[in-house]
Amino acid sequence: MDKPVCLIDTASDGKLCVQGSALQVLEQIQQPVVVVAVVGLYRTGKSYLMNRLAGKQTGFALGSTIESKTKGIWMWCVPHPTKAATTLVLLDTEGLGDVDKGDSKHDTNIFCLAVLLSSTLVYNSRGTIDNRAVEELQARAESAEQVELRTTTAEQTGPEIPTVEQKPTRVEKSKQEPTRVEQTEQKTYMPTACCSSLLGTSKKVMEYNLPRECIQKFFPSRTCFTFPFPTAPENVSLLGHLAKTYVDTISSGAVPCLENAVIAMAMIENQAAVKEGLEVYQSGMEKLKNSFPLELKVVSSEHQRLSSMATQTFMTRSFRDTDGKHLKSLEEKVNELFDGYLGQNEQASKKRCEDLLSSLSATMTEKLKQGVYAKSGGYDLFCKDLEDIVKKYNSQTNKEVKAEAVLKVFLKQKTVDSKAILQADKKLTEKEKKIKEKAILLEQEIKAKEEAQRQLLEKMEAERQSNEERMRQMKEKMDEEMRLQREEAERAMDSKLREQAALLEKGFQEKADRMSQEMEAFKRQNTEAESNRAREFAELLENSNKRHEESMAMMMQQHREQMKALQQQMSARCSGGCCIL
Repeated sequence: MDKPVCLIDTASDGKLCVQGSALQVLEQIQQPVVVVAVVGLYRTGKSYLMNRLAGKQTGFALGSTIESKTKGIWMWCVPHPTKAATTLVLLDTEGLGDVDKGDSKHDTNIFCLAVLLSSTLVYNSRGTIDNRAVEELQARAESAEQVELRTTTAEQTGPEIPTVEQKPTRVEKSKQEPTRVEQTEQKTYMPTACCSSLLGTSKKVMEYNLPRECIQKFFPSRTCFTFPFPTAPENVSLLGHLAKTYVDTISSGAVPCLENAVIAMAMIENQAAVKEGLEVYQSGMEKLKNSFPLELKVVSSEHQRLSSMATQTFMTRSFRDTDGKHLKSLEEKVNELFDGYLGQNEQASKKRCEDLLSSLSATMTEKLKQGVYAKSGGYDLFCKDLEDIVKKYNSQTNKEVKAEAVLKVFLKQKTVDSKAILQADKKLTEKEKKIKEKAILLEQEIKAKEEAQRQLLEKMEAERQSNEERMRQMKEKMDEEMRLQREEAERAMDSKLREQAALLEKGFQEKADRMSQEMEAFKRQNTEAESNRAREFAELLENSNKRHEESMAMMMQQHREQMKALQQQMSARCSGGCCIL
């Protein structure tokens, strides 16, 4: 983006609304994002700070009067200065405390949205950070206590999940007022373990802590609190969904709830992931369709490759599909498409086989018209000509999926002629006529069923391999998510340990002790979250395997029925002692 755009504005009815043009900008970005939002009183230089973070002198509007210049929330997406292939999303918010706005809730809504959408929140304050500045920030944070982490009902059991509170701890009073930022700077974190469990470990902790020397450089008389939150979206698509969900909720007068937002966001993202996976599969199969008809094993092999690609595409974008519902949907839709392409391949094969038989049997058709077979010994001549046609046909269609089925239909059509010729042939005895009539089509029916059986076994093998590949990809994603969750927990713990050490160094023993209790609680929560995720994944695997086993059971039942029919026909052929015609 060469300049900022408005992300959230105020509509004519006074309610906040997300700008569609901004969402379109976000949809075009395909990189991970780090979201930095700035909040603070109006006319305190927030826009200037964000311009400098973007590496520009201008961009976000700068006011020249005491009136607030920025309205709503403006967005600027720029390359991250230190992380390759990452986008830095800067959010400049409307100044707080402007009495001319006349709506006290408006500031609260702006502040809440900044908290909910950012991975790092910068609170800009006039002058040095003293007790008044901390209390001012605390008042703003307390206004955001209405944001819930999870909804609770009377039926829910277990420990109560705390609501999200972005509230810095009050600075303990001392005999001397603090004069340095280091003495009073406070950081607080959202309940990381709870959020990890809620959002899933694919949500990386993305921190962009502003260098202190950078802030002093920009504002010698101003300082900023920075809060790295572990719940910001990791890509711009999620950011856009979150923004719209939160704004719609706030505009409706309801309380923003992280869990509800995540559920809605997961639904949108997973539906999009299913669509992208299907597009990958369908695009590849459409190219293959240009070469139809093909052997079943060729079509099945390409199906397996594209199905694996579709699953990988889904896995890459999917978000919080804990019950595997959307993965199942993708699997079912891919199989539906596969059956459709198998049908199209069969139709192409059928047409090719029919055209070939029409060409090969042209001479026989002419002989029938001329009555060549309507004489003594004509049946044997008819059988010989028909046998020649079958041999030539088989030599040219040995890889066609509908070769046997089309030949069966062709021979059935010829039974009318063969019966008439057989009855007219005075050379054969009545007993020979009955035996030959009984043998008509029997061998070909057996061949057709044998081919259908072979194709069923090939399809079962393709499904088995596809399921193994899905399981492998799911296990790979699970391992990666667990690794990211552990890294996230380690980063959060390191940050807390540093904070505790700083408190001890400054003599805040009581606060340090409370930090120890918080860290123990954090460890327990993180262990529980990891255990829950492992359980969810195990259930997902179990459900997927169950679906596969059910599918295999149906195919095996079909296999047994076909084998039974085949065995009966083989017995009939053996008792008759005859071959084709």
